[in-house]
Amino acid sequence: MSDSPLFSIKSNPSEKKEYTAKDIEVLEGLEPVRKRPGMYIGGTDEKAMHHLVSEIIDNSMDEVVAGFAKKIDVHLAKDNTLRISDDGRGIPVDPHPKFPEMSALEVIFTTLHSGGKFNSNVYQTSGGLHGVGISVVNALSEQVTVEIVRNKKKYKQVYQRGVAITTLLEEDTTQRKSGTSVTFKPDYEIFEDLILKPELIYNLIQSKAYLFKGVEINWSCEPDLLSKDSDIPSKRRFYYPSGIVDYLWTTFGIPTPQEGEENLSDTINQETFESTYCFSGSSAFPDNQGRCEWAITWPHSFLDEFYELENGNFVSFCNTIPTPQGGTHEQGVKNALNRSIKDYAERLNQKRSSLLTSDDIHNSISCVLSCFIPQPQFQGQTKEKLTSPQATKLVEALIKDHLDHWLSGNPKLAEKVVDICLMRAEERLRRKQSKEVSRASATKRLRLPGKLTDCTSTNPQNSEIFLVEGDSAGGTAKQARSRETQAILPLKGKILNVATATIDKMKANQEISDLVLALGCGIGRHLDLSKLRYHKVIIMTDADVDGAHIASLLLTFFFQEMRPLIKHGYLYLAQPPLFRLTGNNQTIYARDTDEKDLFVKTKFRANTKVEIGRFKGLGEMSPSQLKETTMSPLKRSLIKVELPKNAEENPEDFVTRLMGKNAEARFDFITQNASLFKDIDI
Repeated sequence: MSDSPLFSIKSNPSEKKEYTAKDIEVLEGLEPVRKRPGMYIGGTDEKAMHHLVSEIIDNSMDEVVAGFAKKIDVHLAKDNTLRISDDGRGIPVDPHPKFPEMSALEVIFTTLHSGGKFNSNVYQTSGGLHGVGISVVNALSEQVTVEIVRNKKKYKQVYQRGVAITTLLEEDTTQRKSGTSVTFKPDYEIFEDLILKPELIYNLIQSKAYLFKGVEINWSCEPDLLSKDSDIPSKRRFYYPSGIVDYLWTTFGIPTPQEGEENLSDTINQETFESTYCFSGSSAFPDNQGRCEWAITWPHSFLDEFYELENGNFVSFCNTIPTPQGGTHEQGVKNALNRSIKDYAERLNQKRSSLLTSDDIHNSISCVLSCFIPQPQFQGQTKEKLTSPQATKLVEALIKDHLDHWLSGNPKLAEKVVDICLMRAEERLRRKQSKEVSRASATKRLRLPGKLTDCTSTNPQNSEIFLVEGDSAGGTAKQARSRETQAILPLKGKILNVATATIDKMKANQEISDLVLALGCGIGRHLDLSKLRYHKVIIMTDADVDGAHIASLLLTFFFQEMRPLIKHGYLYLAQPPLFRLTGNNQTIYARDTDEKDLFVKTKFRANTKVEIGRFKGLGEMSPSQLKETTMSPLKRSLIKVELPKNAEENPEDFVTRLMGKNAEARFDFITQNASLFKDIDI
């Protein structure tokens, strides 16, 4: 056995490089930023480049929040240069105590971890925390020009790629107001051919304007920078006296009505929204720990079915910094909502309150939250998530107290809020059931309902299923069917009225479970028509009042839980006969009394003795009779179920009136329309 190693590395001693102190590279000033920009702004892509814009605007907003500025101007020029000005105190220009040879301005722009945000005496709350914001902008810009007005003097200094190329220039000015103006151009060496986009900057400053009531932000850009189809104006003044309530209204307000929908703009305006449907407020935390502003609404409370809310809408800020990934302040709001709404539901003796989960409550709302806290902690330099642990308890305690009072003072709306959350809970359970059904329908046919007699065809376009009333009729239909294309599913008696049933009752109903499992496409919002196993779903019930009632219950189920089947023309009603007329060696079938009387007069010769037989149900018919009259595609007559095309006819109201819990509405309908019917066959 050899003693040599399995692997060896051949090296030439003469090629070895020594590792000594001179190999240790020391990056001075802003060199680390240019070497590793991703550590400071998250990368060198478009999002990172626009983060530079945020850093400068945040400095101006800090002056606004501190009470020293009221106006900010933002201008985008053709050469990819952006200028941001404010009327705040102006950056200090006197010599810095630690660096006497440099002004405070130059220290701030050329030194990492410098600034006035570390001292709470200067800024009680601010967006800048680490002292790297403006210096990072300077380091990653081809050129930065700073102009400052303080004490009736104007100061100016120019930088290139983080290095001052001029001294601090000073001149007298007649301008009374102080302020700071920063003009910068992102460095092409870092960002290559990326350019600042008007749309992104416009949306950013609009959101900032909402966050402080009364601040004025003026936007302007060269018209040539806007595309022809852009809806961004070249000039606009942002001013929102209601602050984040304005934000909530414009962001989550009434959507543009679709074709056939009612225009709701006449029934609700911003004033009504703010006074009635919006839970909003502003309050300070105890012990000078900052303050909080909030605006919350439940869109379904005033938009009904015209607003589809998937997962709720949370927009949050801390010290005017957007936190798109949420954080501890958002968790405080969610905790407060959970506790207050569940408590109120229990006070209403709402039995279904046990169904509520956190997601049901959060997914029902649209919320804008703005917190101002000293020394907040963010996740990363880009500050997309607040991690300050104290924020959760502060926000939760504050908002829960105000929400409890708001719910108690608005009982009608509060009950509606609880109903909306319960609606979300039932929808969640319905989706869960739909997923279970989808998984089941994707497995072998052995997993299909035991009562289903399936067809041999696997092509949905050529397949149809008959929903038959009772086992007796089901047995006849199985013998009358075409085995290749026709499936039979017997349903036992009257199915559940889903218009008044809870999701739990729906899940427990065997007939509905069998029906959904057989169709294979799921139910509710997540119904997938591509998985529908039959492109003709035919309701086949007895031609009497009981049969009509069963058909109406099935129609209610399809309308409420599987409406796309109706919209795409997959649902039909069979028309089985009620009478058999025999005479002169011929047999004719009639669907109802009127047709029977007509056929007796027109289909037989005069003085012919016509034997009239009445079918008590489909089960009394022979397979050949059922096939000939109702099931054979060559001879049958089907009624396609369709939604009304007239926008004035509201099927939602009609179904609710006839099948809902309100018995008085149903009674009124019957009394109003009873005179239209004579000789009802009961």
